[in-house]
Amino acid sequence: MKLLITGGAGFIGSHVVRLFVEKYPHYQVFNLDKLTYAGNLQNLRDIEARANYSFLRGDITDAAFVEAIFSEHRFDAVVHLAAESHVDRSIAEPLAFVETNVLGTVNLLNTAKKHWQGLLEGKLFYHVSTDEVYGSLGEEGLFTEETRYDPRSPYSASKAASDHFVRAWHHTYGLPVKLSNCSNNYGPNHFPEKLIPLAIHNIREGRPVPVYGKGENVRDWLYVLDHARAIDVIFHQGKVGETYNVGGVNEWRNLDLIELLCEVMDEKLGRDKGESRKLITFVKDRAGHDLRYAIDSGKLMKELGWKPSVTFEEGLRKTVDWYLANEQWLKEVTSGHYRDYYTQQYEHR
Repeated sequence: MKLLITGGAGFIGSHVVRLFVEKYPHYQVFNLDKLTYAGNLQNLRDIEARANYSFLRGDITDAAFVEAIFSEHRFDAVVHLAAESHVDRSIAEPLAFVETNVLGTVNLLNTAKKHWQGLLEGKLFYHVSTDEVYGSLGEEGLFTEETRYDPRSPYSASKAASDHFVRAWHHTYGLPVKLSNCSNNYGPNHFPEKLIPLAIHNIREGRPVPVYGKGENVRDWLYVLDHARAIDVIFHQGKVGETYNVGGVNEWRNLDLIELLCEVMDEKLGRDKGESRKLITFVKDRAGHDLRYAIDSGKLMKELGWKPSVTFEEGLRKTVDWYLANEQWLKEVTSGHYRDYYTQQYEHR
């Protein structure tokens, strides 16, 4: 098996790459990443010397580049995670999200179709997406695989479009595909622009912890290692042409989450109880901010036997422990010095 994982130096992607490299030594795993601000090869230092791992630097929006690597390596399967994913950035720069999330996905689909034509046995294009394509829920109900798409931000609209293109290539050209839509991920190696790592960093530094609006937005949180396990199960056991929702069965209001995180941080840092809560600062709400997301993972659980391995409290403690034990990683990420690693490790060879 020659497996291409796109976006493999990112947060979720690095955990997926590690799982496949370690669990399937007979697979040749190729990690393709453009190494934008969120791509960090230090996330994979522990496996970069493995014989079944290779790194490819490049841009999925470059059709000639995608064609070249398919021609050279003749991939049998693709796990497509590469994406622009931060909602705030999509509001400021929507075209970047259209280019990467839509055009990049279509480039991969077109190239896979071309190279696998007439040889589809054993081939697979697995597209990883988000629950945000479904829009916003009220106080009741859950997103299922049958929920009508209703994206509300440039980010979610671009991911919805990419989902539709993947299904179109399956129905029009017979390309073997699988899709999954996941809830908010958290855990080690998360770039500190997202809520939990940002809050951990700011609490440790004694800086204000920003919370949108009144903190009433609700999200379902999924531990990133559990998401990687789900991708593994869907890749190997899921049905071609099917979509699987992946959630943590774990809804939290943003303010409640941050207050719990403050308690954990006070405990871990030896501060007085309630000290970190003083840092909570309410800021102007995000434009078009969806009120609630919640995923029904019943199909994945019943058909493929997956379930979350940790409670949110356990996962949050593991996450805090990781960030407190990896202060140098966080310093390099926030300073931008993590980008030097690629130059040192690859360009000087």
